[in-house]
Amino acid sequence: MGDELRAFIRDFGTMVRLAQEAQPHHARGRELVETLAAHLGADPGGLPVVVEDVPAHRFVDADIILASLARTGRCVGVGGGDQRHHMSLGDMIQQSELYPNFPLSQPDYANLPVGPDEQRQAIALGLHLFHRDGVPVALLQRRAEPRYGRQAASLEVLCADAAVVAGLLAEFRRRMQRESVMKGQVLSLTTEDFGPSAAGVTFNDRPTLQAADVILPDGLLERVSEHALGIASHREALVAAGQHLKRGILLYGPPGTGKTHTVRYLLSAGEGTTAIILSGGTLAHIAEAARMARALQPSIVVLEDCDLIAEDRSFGHGPQPLLFEVLDAMDGLDDDADVTFVLTTNRVDMLERALAQRPGRVDLAVEVPLPAEHERAELLRLYARDLPFGAEAIGSAAGSTAGTTASFTRELVRRAVLAAALQDAPVADAHLLAAVDELMADDASLTRSLLGSSGLEPAAGVPESRAASFGWAPGAVTYSGTYSPLPGPGPGFADGGYSEDGFPADGVEDIGGVEGRA
Repeated sequence: MGDELRAFIRDFGTMVRLAQEAQPHHARGRELVETLAAHLGADPGGLPVVVEDVPAHRFVDADIILASLARTGRCVGVGGGDQRHHMSLGDMIQQSELYPNFPLSQPDYANLPVGPDEQRQAIALGLHLFHRDGVPVALLQRRAEPRYGRQAASLEVLCADAAVVAGLLAEFRRRMQRESVMKGQVLSLTTEDFGPSAAGVTFNDRPTLQAADVILPDGLLERVSEHALGIASHREALVAAGQHLKRGILLYGPPGTGKTHTVRYLLSAGEGTTAIILSGGTLAHIAEAARMARALQPSIVVLEDCDLIAEDRSFGHGPQPLLFEVLDAMDGLDDDADVTFVLTTNRVDMLERALAQRPGRVDLAVEVPLPAEHERAELLRLYARDLPFGAEAIGSAAGSTAGTTASFTRELVRRAVLAAALQDAPVADAHLLAAVDELMADDASLTRSLLGSSGLEPAAGVPESRAASFGWAPGAVTYSGTYSPLPGPGPGFADGGYSEDGFPADGVEDIGGVEGRA
C-alpha cells in the first residue's frame, strides 16, 4: 500500500509539472523580477512589500506627490493582461517563479480631473524605480479599480531598508495632508458605478453671484454670510479663549424660497474656501466629507435636504438614522477646524426632532420665508433683467401673487417671454399680467404647488412672508395644501403619523382606494 501511494504521489507530481510546462509563457515574462533584482540588488522575492492605501478621490494628489518624490528615477509599466490587476506586487513576483508572464511595458495612464476644466494624465499602473537617500526603492502605483475588487488606490513599496520605506511613506502622508488639487475648489461627491462605499469627486465651477442677486428679508443674507464666512476672521481670538471655530447653519423654509440660492451666494463669496456638496445618496459619505473638510480648510460642507435622512429607525436604515451620523461627523471635528456645515431643509419639523437629540451641532437656524410683496417686486426686476416691464405692471403682479415663491416669480417672467415669442411680438406689460392671471387661476393650483407656492392669502394675523405654502408651515404645526399631522407620532411613521397615501389615516391599505372597492 505504501509503494502504491508513493507511486501515485510521484505520478501526480509529474502531472503537475507537465501542466505547468503547458501554461503559456511570455518570451519576456521574467522582465519584472529581473528588473527588480537588478535595481534593488537583492532577490525581490525575499523582501517584504509595504502597502499604503489611498482614498480613490485622492489619487490625483498621490500621483502629483509621487512624481515629485520619484523624480530622479524612471517609471515602467507591467504587462501580463488582466491578471496583473488581480494580483499584488508580491503575488506577481511569486507567480513569476512558476508562470513568467509579466513583461515590462509602458505605464497605464488615466485622464482625471484636477479642476472644472482641467485634467491630468495620472499613472494608473506603473512601477517607479528610484533612489532615496542613496537606497534603491521600487514602488508600484495603482489607481482604484472597483471592477477588480480594488476600492482604494494603493502604493506597494519594495526596499531592503525598512527605515527608508518608513521615511518615504511618512513624507508622503504629510504632503497628502497639506497638498491637494481640491483645496479651494467647489466639489460634489458622487457615488460611482462599482462598490457602495466608493465615492468620486466632481469639480464644479464656483458660482458668481452678487448680494444684489439674492432677494431675502433685510439683514438675513448678511447674518448668514457673517456666520458662515466672517467668523474665520476672529479665529485667533476664539481659539485663544478656548472657543470652537467650527459652526453649523440650518436654512429652513418652504421649497422654492431661495435656500439653495443663498448657499450658492455663500460659495460665490467664499473665494478660496473649499466647498463640499452632499445631497441625496451621497449624504452617506458624510464621514469622508468631514475628513476632506478638515484637511482642506477653510471649508464649507453643504448638506442639502437633510430632512430626507431624518427618519426613525423603524424605516430600516440601520441602527440609527443617517442624519445622526451626519451630526456625529460634525461633532467629531476638532474645535479649531475652520469648517462650516450648512444644512438645508423643507421640513424643519422632521429635522428638529433629530437635532434635539444631538444638540450643539447647529448654532444658527435661519428661516428663509416666502417673499413679501416688496420682495416679489424685487424678484421680478431681478429676473426680468432688461425686459421692458413698467413699474406699475411689476407692482400689480407682485400684489396679486401673495403666498408664492421665488421659483414662481421666475416662472412668471418665463411665461411672459414665451407668450410674446408665440405672438411674435415684443415683450410687454400685458404679457406679464396675463401670465399672472394664468398661474393664479384656480385650475393652476397644482402648478403653483409644484413651484413651491400655494397662491393662498395669508391667514389673519399672520405676516404675509410667513404664509404657509405647499406642505410646510413655520413651527411645523399646520400644513396647508397637503395634510395635517396627527397629535402624536404614529407607529412606524417618522412624519407624525401620516399614512403612506399622504393622509392622517390608519395605514397603507387606503392607497389607491383599494379598501372597500367593489
